[in-house]
Amino acid sequence: MNRPHYILLPVSPLFIFFSLFGAFLLNLLPWGHLVGVPDFVALVLVFWGVHQPRKVGIGTAFMLGLLMDVHDATLLGENALSYTLLSYFAIMMHRRVLWFPIWTQAVHVFPLLLMAQSVQLIVRFFVSGKFPGWFYFIESVGAAVLWPLITWLLLAPQRRAVDRDHTRPI
Repeated sequence: MNRPHYILLPVSPLFIFFSLFGAFLLNLLPWGHLVGVPDFVALVLVFWGVHQPRKVGIGTAFMLGLLMDVHDATLLGENALSYTLLSYFAIMMHRRVLWFPIWTQAVHVFPLLLMAQSVQLIVRFFVSGKFPGWFYFIESVGAAVLWPLITWLLLAPQRRAVDRDHTRPI
């Protein structure tokens, strides 16, 4: 099946802000603490780290991590540390990931999300001494499964039309 190759328009910084804000709001919903519900902020941070590493960086990840720490009432810096590491590694491998098809990208993103969850788990284990169980890592699987949908949604405003209309400049 031959799929069209889109030429993407530049992304609006306002769109990036609202996508991160929307992900933050999704994390604020009461079902966000259920097993298997992905961390939407982490997922959107990885997306922008892969697709726009110069616009969404480690500082943005740190600030969102602090906001999530305050919301979750966790140890201050737990989410900030995991999001910072997540953003760093997403930026580090962004050129390689973009060469692959969407499901292979999800396979590459999965270890990043798993690493971020592991950092959070290690910090929580050192503080409380409790291990939540292996189902804790289901969130990373759910986020990796959502990667194609998130990619489609967040790239939608940037796509040009496949059938070029000669009356439009772009």
